[in-house]
Amino acid sequence: MADSKQLPLQGIRVVEFTHMVMGPTCGMVLADLGAEVIKVEPLAGDSTRKLLGSGAGFYPLFNRNKKSLAIDLHSAKGREVVLRLIATADIVSENFKTSTMHKLGLDYAALSKLDPRLIYVSHKGFLPGPYDHRTALDEVVQMMGGLAYMTGRPGDPLRAGSSVNDIMGGMFGAIGAMAALMQRNSTGRGQEVQSALFENNIFLVAQHMMQFAVTGKAAAPMPERISPWGIYDVFSVKNQEQIFLAVVGDTQWGIFCSAFAYVDLRNDARLATNNDRVRAREWLIPLLRERLALHSSAELAAVFEQHGLPFAPITDPQHLFDDPHLQQTGGLAPMTLPDGRQTQVPLLPLTLDGMRPGLRLDPPKLGEHGIDLLASLGYSESDIAEMQQAGVLPRPQADL
Repeated sequence: MADSKQLPLQGIRVVEFTHMVMGPTCGMVLADLGAEVIKVEPLAGDSTRKLLGSGAGFYPLFNRNKKSLAIDLHSAKGREVVLRLIATADIVSENFKTSTMHKLGLDYAALSKLDPRLIYVSHKGFLPGPYDHRTALDEVVQMMGGLAYMTGRPGDPLRAGSSVNDIMGGMFGAIGAMAALMQRNSTGRGQEVQSALFENNIFLVAQHMMQFAVTGKAAAPMPERISPWGIYDVFSVKNQEQIFLAVVGDTQWGIFCSAFAYVDLRNDARLATNNDRVRAREWLIPLLRERLALHSSAELAAVFEQHGLPFAPITDPQHLFDDPHLQQTGGLAPMTLPDGRQTQVPLLPLTLDGMRPGLRLDPPKLGEHGIDLLASLGYSESDIAEMQQAGVLPRPQADL
């Protein structure tokens, strides 16, 4: 794993006011790429720390490689500290309501007057326009933006199985921040970057919009779509197992037929080309389901892998911790959770100079870096003690 000296954003300081997924994802990407990211939290902590169910993994995943400062932003002293911290920063990132940041004096208009070089990344539900007053969630924009329609069956819209818009919205915020950093090098000025859930969702379904523009036909939901490939399906096979198998293109069709000795299918003129096989799916796929059901998923995987044909086991997320490719390529890094338990965490899906940007800091405990950060800003031990006693900072553990 690369250390910060080898990473491209070393020396960049980010102060983030974020919660949930979208804003924290932006900070995670910047932090993984070497930036020093300081997470400013309320004294009670980011509410994501305490989520249950499908939200239980949000905090440790999206807040690794960050430092935590817990402080009362509603106090004059707390705002003074934060403004002094922001004066040392290159980027401020937030995903709260515009009115919230304005009331705190932490909106872009106020901060850019103090530092014209500041880059301010704002993560919202909608970019400015008729919808920007609405409260958005990933599920909201998936429903109104066509993604749930495309994922579900006809009449049964279904959200995607991950926080796709939150995560990608945060990624686009990070992309915008890095673009603004590059532009600042030539202009000497910062700028506001905006990223939004709804617009991100539209980008995800843009291919289906353009399908309609090109063909004049509305895109069907994925379970009912007309596949561009003759074989591109999940098959139920021996021992009640399932496996995804694909044969895309005429060369692969010949390889597939030879591998399984399907001479009759290879010689069938009705199946000569991929488009022929697409038109024949109504009878071809049931026939292949019957034949392939005689094999186990392991047998099919071995044949497909041997012949370079696309295939995939149907895997539950928890089993990915044991995936041999992730284990052997450094795709998972050891992590200590805030409660002390040990686990592993997936890293960014990229390499820099052949190395995966790794884990430098475990997800921080609440306020873990507060005293050191304040000391670096010039606050004395007595200043810090006074703020602790006044409730601006968390009280020392011995006092609780």
